[in-house]
Order: sequence, then structure tokens, then C-alpha cells
Amino acid sequence: MTLTLPPAPHGETRAGRHLVDPARWPDVARLPRASALRTHAARRIIERAFHRLPLRVRIAGMGPTVPMQPSGRVGCPPTLTLRDPDSFYRRIGADGLIGFGESYMAGEWDSDDLVGVLTVLASHVDDLVPQTLRRLRGVWVRRRPASDLNTVDGARRNIHRHYDLSNELFSTFLDPTLTYSSAVFASLPAATADLPAAQHRKIDRLLDLAGTGPGSSLLEIGTGWGELAIRAAARGARVRTVTLSQEQRELALKRIADAGVTDRVTVELCDYRRVEGRYDAVVSVEMIEAVGAAYWPAYFGALRSLLAPGGRAVLQAITMPHERMLNTARTHTWISKYVFPGGLIPSREAVAKQSAAAGLSIVHDTGYGDHYAETLRLWRERFLNQSAEVSALGFDDTFRRMWELYLAYSEAGFRSRYLDVRQLVLTDGTAAHESTNGPLS
Repeated sequence: MTLTLPPAPHGETRAGRHLVDPARWPDVARLPRASALRTHAARRIIERAFHRLPLRVRIAGMGPTVPMQPSGRVGCPPTLTLRDPDSFYRRIGADGLIGFGESYMAGEWDSDDLVGVLTVLASHVDDLVPQTLRRLRGVWVRRRPASDLNTVDGARRNIHRHYDLSNELFSTFLDPTLTYSSAVFASLPAATADLPAAQHRKIDRLLDLAGTGPGSSLLEIGTGWGELAIRAAARGARVRTVTLSQEQRELALKRIADAGVTDRVTVELCDYRRVEGRYDAVVSVEMIEAVGAAYWPAYFGALRSLLAPGGRAVLQAITMPHERMLNTARTHTWISKYVFPGGLIPSREAVAKQSAAAGLSIVHDTGYGDHYAETLRLWRERFLNQSAEVSALGFDDTFRRMWELYLAYSEAGFRSRYLDVRQLVLTDGTAAHESTNGPLS
């Protein structure tokens, strides 16, 4: 059923239940070209999958159209509401998961529990498409555009598209530490008030793993807004931190000055491939995801060359299963189109292979995906509660739906165990370190 809505004002397109600016969101404002055959095939495949999943699916204004299946869970399964089924199936038929995301941005589907719906889909990702059709994946998925490659210039453009959106935007949902990576909580579930301490707990663990203390030299690849550099300097370390984000650098410099550690921290606009010198430790927090597979050898090679003998490279990295990573590496996804152009989440196997090729050994590997799911939940709740402030910054309804989907999609990845986050220590083998490989203690 398609809802009957009044005409859109001149210059805007009515999509789903809100207005979409066609100049800013061209692929959301208009429906893609799609053959009737592809649209019909998408409808059949998706409806067949819906019947097997622990979901309620309904058309707006009507009752459930897909019966609830036994899920083994307490309570009702989440509900996916189709507000414009024809457009929903057409977008997916034309563009797969990109179309699924664009359909949400357009308001053509919704949910009473967005994370719940996405967690169900992520948990059954291998069952959504029949195996016979999965073999034809290369025929229907879109390839990543060459413009997204993380060359020196391309990496700067890609970072600008995400991290330079607005410092004020990020401050609407991050805690006062402005730390944009997984926290480590004392216990789960957590509350918003727990975020600052949990972020400091995470940072302190990384600095402990790096052996950061008075007089040590630390290189940070990926500055963020400066919190790790500030805490490292407070330990007495000399810190050099590099970033490609002009917006982040400007605010990081102010925060470093406010913290009184300007004499111990330098912040540079510099690509990791152009950094020189040797350091007791190199720390890089959730930056490898932005490197891209083609440049992993350069990234790990840089880690190796920047370490002083006996030094440690400490990473915090999101990971995914290896086979899924291989499929994702070849695919232009909704995330790569709208959120993180040029990015790719590695697998643990890829990290091990690439680090070994660079002459580094993994001597510590600890995961805590549940903590990232909780971090993302708190960010998402804060973002939704700050919708008026986000609007005042000039971000429209389509952007807000995109960002909500991004945060919910990421949380679902960790809830379903599709994603994990690891803290790793890499060394060149010239110093002995205790090897740890297990859950967070």
C-alpha cells in the first residue's frame, strides 16, 4: 500500500513521510531505475526471508502482513513497518543494501525497534538470499568507486566527508571527553553518566599497553579531539599526534591548551604515510577501518618503521569475520556511500597477516564487542534526544534518519556478533611481552 500524501513544495521531493532535498540527496529524493523483473525478484526474496525471521512486518495502516515466527526470545519480536512497499522493493531490487538504507532515509520504512530489526537481519545475514543467488553476487552488487581509494589525496577527502561535518554535531551525542570510539564500562548495561569514566578506562588501558609514562615518546595516528593525547601527556609522555581533519585539529589544539599540556603535545595535519621518526610507542584507535585494504601494507609498514627497537604498536580495531570482510571489500555498501567512504573493517586474520608481513607480531589481543554495542546505544539515544540541536546546526530530516540508521546499524552489528572490537599490541620481536588472547577481564 502506498500512502496518499499532499504535493511537496517546489524544489523538494516527497519521499516516504518527509521532504527530501534533491540537490543534497539525489538518490534518496528519486526512485532508481529498476526493471519490473528485478523489483519482483527482490519482493519475492525479501518476503520469503521475512516469513522465516523473528520479525513482525506490517504495512502502515494495516495489521501484520507477515505472521510472527517463533524466535525463542522473551517478548514480542520487533516490527518493521512498510510505509511505501512498492518503493521499498524497487530500491532493493535496484541497489540491494544501499537501496535498503536509502529507503529508510526516505521514510519508506520504519520500526518500533530499529536496532532490534537490524540485529535480526544481521544475525541471519547469510540466510537472507538463497545460496544459488549468492553465487551471482558479483552480477548485482555495486563495485566501490575508484574515487574512494585512500590515496594521499583521497584519504584527505574521505576523512573530510565524515569528521569535518561539524564539531558541534559530534558534541550532540558524544560525552564531554569527545571520544569517538568504544568505551570500556565497569559493568553492563551502562548509563549515559558512565560514558566519561568508561572512555578514560579505555584510554588508560591502551596507554598501559603502550607502556606510556614519564619521558616516553608516543605517536598517535588519528587524533580525534585530543583526549588520548591529553591523558598521555598528563602521564609525562611527549606526544605527537597526526590527523587529516582540520575541524578536529582546531578543537584538539584548544582542548590541549585548556588542559595545560601544550608543551608536551604537538598536533599535525599529516598523513600517516608521511610521518618520520622513531617512537617508544605508536597508538592508533579505530583508524585502521579508514585505511582501506589496498593500503594495509603501507599502514603496517609505517607502524613498523616508526617504532624504536623494543617499541609497541597498540591498536584498537573493529573486526568482522574474514569471509564477510572479503565480500565487503569488493562491494559499495550503504556505509561506504554515505558514512565512511573508502573504509573497510578488517578481519583478525587480515590484521595478523598484514602485521606479520611488516615484521610485527601480535602479542596481546583482547575483545569487548558488548561494550561497543552499549557505547553505540548511548550515543544513539543522546543523538535522538538532541534532534532540535541537530536541526539548528543545519542538518535536515534526511541526514538525521541517515545518522540514526548508521548508529543503529553499527549497534546491531555488535549485538549480533557480526562485529567485534579488539585491543592489540604489536611488537617487532626485540622485546619480550606477555601474550594475551582472550576476553576482557
